[in-house]
Amino acid sequence: MTEPAPYTVRGATGDWEIVVGLEVHAQVTAASKLFSGAAASFGAAPNTQVSLVDAAMPGMLPVLNGECVRQAVRTGLALDAEIHRVSRFDRKNYFYADLPQGYQISQLFHPIVGEGHLDIEPDGEAPKRVGIERLHLEQDAGKSVHDAHATMTFVDLNRSGCALMEIVSKPDLRSPAQAGAYVRALRSLLRYVGSCDGNMEEGSMRADVNVSVRRPGAEFGTRTETKNVNSVRFIMATVEAEARRQVDVIEAGGTIVQETRLFDPDKMTTRAMRSKEDAHDYRYFPDPDLLPLELTEAFVAECRASLPELPAARRARYTSMGLSPYDAAVLTAERETAAWFEALLTDLAIATGKTADALAKPAANWVTSELFGALKRLGLGIEASPVAPAAAAELLALVDDKTLSGSMAKTVFEAMLDTGEGASAIVEARGLRQTSDTGAIDAAILIVLAANPDKVAQYQGGKEALFGFFVGQTMRGMGGKANPAVVNDRLKALLAT
Repeated sequence: MTEPAPYTVRGATGDWEIVVGLEVHAQVTAASKLFSGAAASFGAAPNTQVSLVDAAMPGMLPVLNGECVRQAVRTGLALDAEIHRVSRFDRKNYFYADLPQGYQISQLFHPIVGEGHLDIEPDGEAPKRVGIERLHLEQDAGKSVHDAHATMTFVDLNRSGCALMEIVSKPDLRSPAQAGAYVRALRSLLRYVGSCDGNMEEGSMRADVNVSVRRPGAEFGTRTETKNVNSVRFIMATVEAEARRQVDVIEAGGTIVQETRLFDPDKMTTRAMRSKEDAHDYRYFPDPDLLPLELTEAFVAECRASLPELPAARRARYTSMGLSPYDAAVLTAERETAAWFEALLTDLAIATGKTADALAKPAANWVTSELFGALKRLGLGIEASPVAPAAAAELLALVDDKTLSGSMAKTVFEAMLDTGEGASAIVEARGLRQTSDTGAIDAAILIVLAANPDKVAQYQGGKEALFGFFVGQTMRGMGGKANPAVVNDRLKALLAT
């Protein structure tokens, strides 16, 4: 198979290559904030989750949240990254109305997690390994609300002090599709680990998008940073729009300025926000209120042992069980879907006495077609499915032992969705059990053949495509209750006489 051509931006003077690096800010899943005991949940009334530390009252000292450290280490391990046994917190000094301290506690010089990687599979492009430069812990700022009053800006400090993991990629991404695949893969990994809920709409995961352009193979160009992009679609649009803008500027004789930009989702363009600061502009220095963070080998080992089976490993296991790479990717994309499917396999193996390997393909086919179709129709996620894995296993076990045909199983499944009853109860109450009685099947076949002598003659004259017609008429005559395999066998025998 021919590998797709590298993604380039076509300009008036030739092709340009995009270089992208992403700084993803992921809010750590923890009950309280990074340096205080205030709640870190989303959706509370403004300024109701603010401690004296978060409000930067005089004399208040930060106390590090151990759970946030644990989640950062677990995430680093999932990224196959180096875990630094000694790290340190620094003060990043700048002023915003929603940053009460006048500085942010972050980790510039000695982050908790070093280099790692993440494997991605972009749509229409070859798989790729993206380098991770670092992961560090830092506290979030508050939120300025500009649209609640005609002349004033309000400040909500609920988010102030919430723990963030900033995950910095290397400049390895080369297209919008790769940027989108990276964010999707990272979001999936964080949700599997349980270190971030990945809810981009609520702002618990957002990205700063660094983009530059160059002639293919040349040195890196000057990059810009587009701040706080909060959806995969907008991240991909930012890469495309900013790369196009930079090419147009350069080809018109202009120069790219290192600056911070914002993405306009209405116009699908970027616009300048401010000149880009360097590290020295923030006057970083070690936070004097926090000791260096030292991790023991036992702590790191406990973090490693707590990790679940990660998406890549689960995809590989499912493909080894006979699933297609596509089905394996669909079933492992979200933690909830993978857990539901895993529970179905376990329950189905118990119900049938067969191995999970033998059941994986039919179970996957049913989930991706029947279950996903029903959930889409009902507007539900798999975690809210009206049919639990155990109930689905009961239904599929009836198909496996030939109690139900595939078409009858569809009827039973719809009844399960409507009534909440189990598959066996519905089968017994409605008399839907499949029959393999050859006497009854032969009688139904003979009625069909007698009613269609012209088609019998055509079939026996070589028009074998009519066989499906006879099968369909026989199944209809028996109300869909005949065993299709027996119908096929008996039809062949009776048509041959």
